[in-house]
Amino acid sequence: MQALHAIALLVPDYDAAIAFYCDLLGWQLAEDIDQGTKRWVRILPPGATQGSLILAQATGSRQNSAVGNQFGGRVGLFLTTDDFARDHAQMLALGVKFEENPRHEPYGTVAVWQDPFGNRWDLLELTPS
Repeated sequence: MQALHAIALLVPDYDAAIAFYCDLLGWQLAEDIDQGTKRWVRILPPGATQGSLILAQATGSRQNSAVGNQFGGRVGLFLTTDDFARDHAQMLALGVKFEENPRHEPYGTVAVWQDPFGNRWDLLELTPS
């Protein structure tokens, strides 16, 4: 069996990313290990046990230019929820920037949002199959 453990997300600063995802949005800080020249920072959405993000602080001009554009301007991250209305309202109240109003697609209810670093996400409640 194989599973996707995590995906790396370039951010400009570890602590700013932890403040947004963990302190503001309530994600779990699963690991924060100092490795000398960098840190291993792994976070999970509330209630998740797998599917984590590795926060990777950008270094150098190439990585810095990719912060917020790792997916070429497309939505590249998908946060599922069991209650779209609840989470959408809570995120709006916390000041999260949504690019659009919620819409209903054949696969579920969705709205695009951005983190403070420019990464585009879908908030998504999947239609039961």
